[in-house]
Amino acid sequence: MKNSLIIALDFATKKEVIEFLKPFGSESLFLKVGMELFYQEGPAIIEELKASNHQIFLDLKLHDIPNTVNKAMRGLARLGCDLVNVHAAGGKEMMVAALEGLYAGTPAGNKRPKCIAVTQLTSTSQQQMQTEQLVPVSIEKSVLHYASIAQQSGLDGVVCSTWESKKIQHSLGNAFLTVTPGIRIRTDDAQDQKRVATPEIARAEGVSAIVVGRPITKANDPFQNYHTFKKAWEGVLQ
Repeated sequence: MKNSLIIALDFATKKEVIEFLKPFGSESLFLKVGMELFYQEGPAIIEELKASNHQIFLDLKLHDIPNTVNKAMRGLARLGCDLVNVHAAGGKEMMVAALEGLYAGTPAGNKRPKCIAVTQLTSTSQQQMQTEQLVPVSIEKSVLHYASIAQQSGLDGVVCSTWESKKIQHSLGNAFLTVTPGIRIRTDDAQDQKRVATPEIARAEGVSAIVVGRPITKANDPFQNYHTFKKAWEGVLQ
C-alpha cells in the first residue's frame, strides 16, 4: 500500500477499462474503481480486475447512518478489495461501524480491506468550505481534525491533499496512511481540482500513496504517461 501509484479508472464501462488496460499486458497495477464505474458494472468488475492480479481501491465514499454503512461494508468486504473508504464527516460512530462491518464481512483467512476516510475533497477550496459548509477554520485545520477522529475510530488513514500530509503524519504517525488525489505533472491542467501537487512534491511531503486519473486515462498515450508519473513519484531521474 505504501508508495503506491493508484490509477483512477475514469470510465463508465468494462469495455473502456479493458481497452485502457491492454497496453499494460500482465503488469500488476493498483486501480481505483469509483462510483461511475461501480454503479454501471457492479461487483463483477472488481472480481474481473482482481482475477487479473490488480490491487483495488473501491472508492465509494460511504456516508450514511452507522447501521447502513456497517451493512454495506459487510457486503463490500467479500469482494476482496485492498482499500475502501468513507466520509469522515459521518462521524466516529459511523467510522467505527464501517470497520466492524469490514471485519465481519471479510472471509476467514483473508485480510480485511484497509479503510480510509475522506477529509476535505481536493476539489474543495478553503473559501468553498467556509461559505458552503460553514466550517469557520482553515482547510488545513479541518483536514487535521477529521484525520484525528478517523484515527481514533480505528481507521487506517485518510484521503487528503498533498499539502496536509506531512502535518497529519507528524501528529498521527507515519503508519497512518495519507492517500492523495489531485496529482498533476507541471504542464497538466488542474481541471476541477483545487489543491494540486506534482508527484515529486507528494514524495517530498511524505505522502503514502498518490491517485492519478485523467492525466493518465485521458492521455494520448496512457501507458507512457503512467510510467512518467511512476518515475517522478519514485524519484527516478529521467
